Amino acid sequence: MIRAVMVMSTQGKPRLTRFYDYQSPERQQELIRSVYGVLCGRAENVSNFVQTEAIFGPDTRMVYKHYATLYLVLVFDSSENELAMLDLIQVFVETLDKCFKNVCELDIVFNFDKMHTILDEIVLGGQVLETSSDEVLKAVEEITKLEKSTNAIGPVPISKSFIGSFQHSGLTFSLEQQGSAQSCGCCLLRLNGQIWKIF
Repeated sequence: MIRAVMVMSTQGKPRLTRFYDYQSPERQQELIRSVYGVLCGRAENVSNFVQTEAIFGPDTRMVYKHYATLYLVLVFDSSENELAMLDLIQVFVETLDKCFKNVCELDIVFNFDKMHTILDEIVLGGQVLETSSDEVLKAVEEITKLEKSTNAIGPVPISKSFIGSFQHSGLTFSLEQQGSAQSCGCCLLRLNGQIWKIF
């Protein structure tokens, strides 16, 4: 299982972090600093594979690639193949290059939502979903078209009906239906005060 995906600048600024097992925000920051400490101290001519048991605990490994001003890092357990993980980073970079036409750090900073979408098409819940950059790009283009078409509709009067709520890991989820099923067909998920629209 993939335990974390990180993209950080060579100055140690995280540009994307995704942890697939729960880590508190403080622990995430500590892990990012530790990973950066390992990466910036490594020579260019050494292996891209790192044992990270001291940082992430037993049975973890890390693979990284250094592109221009970015480090792309995958942390995973022994159920994953190291070379496959290195190839997965390459798929991610190829997809970003195709999507942004020669990707740079600024593309990632200003298009973080698209970067998260690309990552979600490749890895979801710590499991690899797709390894073809062309298939990932098709899915991202379809999502972008869908987003543009839903944004073009305009405001819809909101009438909410409460469906239910639950708590998990200290987070409170409440689900409300927005509009009628015929008019909108979407729900609102309220997560600790933030509202997410679900189609």
